[in-house]
Formats: sequence, C-alpha cells, structure tokens
Amino acid sequence: MQRDLMERIQCGIWLEAPANIPGKVVATKERTGNLNFLEVRTSAHQKVEVEAAAGRRTCSLLLSRPHGLRVGILPGQVAAPLNAEQPAEQRGAGLWARPRELEMQLPDVPMRHIFSFLDAASLLRVGQVSRYWKNIADEEHLWRNLCQRRWSISWEGLQVPSWKQLFLTQARRERCMMGAQPQDFAYREATGGLGSDPSTSGQKPVICTVSSRYMLYAWDVQEGVMIWSSPVQQCKIKCLATLPQRSLAVTVDAWNTIKVWNCRDVNPLATLTMSTCCLSLEVFLTDDGPFLMIGDSEGDIYTLTVPELNSISHVNAFEYPVDHLHCSPNRKWIFACGTHQHVLPKVFLVECLLRPAVGRAPLFVSLPFAFCSQACWAVKCVNRLTIMFQGDFFRRTGFTTFDLTAESTGDSTAIEAREIASFMLPGGMDVPVWMGVRDGTAVVFESGPRLFLFTIHGLLLKEFHDHENTICYLWTDSVHVLTTSRDNYLHLYMWEEEGWHPHLRSCCHLEHRKGDIRPSCYDPIAICDNTSIVCVVSKCGGASVLVMYSLNM
Repeated sequence: MQRDLMERIQCGIWLEAPANIPGKVVATKERTGNLNFLEVRTSAHQKVEVEAAAGRRTCSLLLSRPHGLRVGILPGQVAAPLNAEQPAEQRGAGLWARPRELEMQLPDVPMRHIFSFLDAASLLRVGQVSRYWKNIADEEHLWRNLCQRRWSISWEGLQVPSWKQLFLTQARRERCMMGAQPQDFAYREATGGLGSDPSTSGQKPVICTVSSRYMLYAWDVQEGVMIWSSPVQQCKIKCLATLPQRSLAVTVDAWNTIKVWNCRDVNPLATLTMSTCCLSLEVFLTDDGPFLMIGDSEGDIYTLTVPELNSISHVNAFEYPVDHLHCSPNRKWIFACGTHQHVLPKVFLVECLLRPAVGRAPLFVSLPFAFCSQACWAVKCVNRLTIMFQGDFFRRTGFTTFDLTAESTGDSTAIEAREIASFMLPGGMDVPVWMGVRDGTAVVFESGPRLFLFTIHGLLLKEFHDHENTICYLWTDSVHVLTTSRDNYLHLYMWEEEGWHPHLRSCCHLEHRKGDIRPSCYDPIAICDNTSIVCVVSKCGGASVLVMYSLNM
C-alpha cells in the first residue's frame, strides 16, 4: 500500500517529517488530565490528532491519507496504515481510528442542560476540549446560575457585563479573604452618633447606617467616606432594610412612617404612615418587581409595592404581634412569627400575598412549635427552613428543620411543611440567641463564648473557642460567618464544602476599634462581603463608631 504521509512522532518532544513531503509539518501540544494531545498539520492542511497516556516516552505511528482521522495509540507500537474501511481486527491491538466527519456532537440544548450541573472548575475544564464546547461553557446563563447558587440573590437584578468574569473575580476575592490576616486590611472609622442596623447596598461595598441624630447615612467602605446623608428626621429611625439590586433603602421611624430612599436625593421616593406599630419588615425582589412586607403589633402583615408603597394585600396572621418576617431565597415563602407563648409560626405562600384572590384566604401552614426565637432559610436549599425554639420551660433549646412543598391539583393548591430533622441541645449549655444556616444540612449558633456547628440531626461537627467573652452577635450569609463579643474583637469564619456536611474555617481575629480597650456599652453588630468587614461599636463614655475593614487587593 502506498504511503502518502509517513511521520514518526515522539509525543511532546519532537516531530520529524521525511524530506519528500512538501511544505512544513507543524505540531502543537496540549495536555488535559492524563492525556497528551498532539495536533499535526501539513501544508496541504491535512490534520490528525494523536493522544497517548501521559508518562510514556515514545509513540510511533504510520498513517495513510489521514484526512479527518482521529487516532488513539499505545506508546511503543507501530501501526500499519489505517483508514475507515479497515476491518477492526486488522487495526492492531491497542489502536483505533474513525473518520472525524463521523464524530457526533450533541445539539446545543442538551449540552447546555448537561453543563448546567457542573461547578465552575469543571466548566472551565470542559471549555478546553473544543471550540464548540468552549462556546457553550462560556454562555452567560451558566455563569449567572453559578453566581446565584454561590452567593444567593446578591447579584440578581443587577446589570453585569460578564457573569463569568464576575464569578471569577468574586471567587478570587473569597480566596484572598480566607487567607487574610489583620495586617492585610485597611482600617478606617467614622464617628458621630451612629446607631445599629448596618446594611449593605449595591455591587461595590456601600454601607447604610442609621444615626441617633435621626439621620440615614451611606458610606463608601473602601474609601472610608460618607457619600450621602438624609435630612434630619422628626423622630428616631427604628428599622432599616436595603434592596441592593435596586440601590434602595427602606426605613421605619418611631412614628411608624415608612420611607423609601435611593441614597442620592434629599427627599424620599415615597412615604407612608401606618396606623399601627411596625415591628418587622422584609424587602425583596421578584420577577414582578420589588415588594415590601410589614409586620405590626396587631398581628397583621401588609404587602406593599416598592418604591411607590402602594398596598397590595393585608392579612391578619396572628392575634399577637408579628416580630419576625423572613422571605425564602427563592421568594416563594414568607416565614412569620411572634414571641408570644401562644403563637405558632406560620409559613405563607408569597404568591397568595402578591396576588390576593377575592374571597380566598392566603395559603399558609402552621409549624407546631411555640416559643420560636429564631428562624433561617437555607441558602443552598431554598425550600428548607430551620427554626430555633425553647423547650422544657426555657431550660433547653431545640432546632427543627422543615422542607416546604406546594402541590397544585386543578384549581386548588396544597402546601405542606414536612419535618425532616430535629434535636435538642444538651442540658447545661447557655441558651443561644443567634443562629445561621447555609445548605440546610447544618446549623451554626453561639453559646456563651463558644461557636458551635451541628448537623440538623444533632451531630456536633465543630466547636470554636475564639472569644474570651460571651458572643453577643452572629451574622451569616452563603460564604461568611461573623461573630462579635464585648471582648473588643470580632472573628471571621468562612464556609468550606468537604464531604457530606459543610465545614467552617476560622480565618482572622480583628479588633472592634484599634487601641480602644474600653468596654462596649451596646452589643457590637457586624456584616461583611468578599472585600470588606463593617462593625458598629458603641464604647462606654463615647459616641458610636463605624469601623470599616477593607481588604487590600
């Protein structure tokens, strides 16, 4: 058989062509996993890809008219000329070949569906296989979903030029934050009668705070400067919430006046005075726009549009005050609860409150636990809720986890809260005040100066001893856990995924206020993102201080 092309290939080292082959033979090498890929081209644009197990030194191969052949070889074997018509038994042991034009590619739709199950690292790897795979792996919706899964709803509704670039940037910042030491942060502070309730707003690190001077402030954390302040209000601001996706802040004052601010203009976008005492508020963004829910002292829940503050629905949930309102990460459920001993928590279907049906009561399910003190939705399992309650006449604390479901049959919808796990803390432990949940399989809470991580079934995963005094505040999101204590320190932890359960990594210990050893007269409150940590500190004999730590990138 005549051989039109004969080349000897030593994988990854050199390629040699006979002198009777016109033009220049070019070889490029790429390594993926355990395989070496060698692409060979001649001046006639003939092409063949050769792959061999890594770690072997020499591969010899003879090819005849390699138009579109894909050849896999075992090192040290010499193949006779191969083509698509050769019987399989004549192709030699350890060798195979098939025409490239017969290779099948899945259509775009199933490929996108398959890639949607990959994590970021896997998506980057498959993008190196071929140009076709790379084009699909780089599609914005895949990286947008990764951002939403990793950081809950932090980036929803924002205009992002590249979701892939955003994910890679935020992941890099996370790694920097995880390994940061106190000297890696720039320290800034601001004084002036600041109150509690700090809240983040927008993509860049901007913090909103309320003041004892009856004012609302916005701060650039990286620069450490105030970028906006509201006029002096007529009375104290008692509640603050922000909608980062729209750069909006919502306040409720002591006269129960609700105001919506864009943190740019002097006057609020809208104002509404309630006839009852407002105790809790929750603002969230849905596909239909932003909404605000208010819980009052009469047990009612009001649903309003944002920023107009137009009324949508009004529901009487309890005979006692609504002290807690928490919306699920997917905006499907709203948890409502009071602290009265006769109040059983309820979970409402948000759709029923946003689109009330005439003559129909909103759908809800009651949870059979009184004395509920805290509740958290799982960020990574959006229909899962964990509540903390007091049992045995407040002598012991328990945690119960539910999965919420809604099933529609014809014109009716039934919702169910299925208990999947429950446990009680051992006797003798200090009663926790704060708790946090990330993926629905574990719960983190404080008890005295210690921080605990338990599974939802009651298995102790980790115990931390980073504070000398009682932990007085705990804040969590999908990436971070922050604790503060009156020992003049805050501590940063970050979630890690290892094995079946999430793990917490202890990262760094930071002072509330450098060089100020005076005790705090109020519990310090802190929040953070991937580049900044902010804490409101109130020292005895002095004004409140906003402490801003910004990571040096």
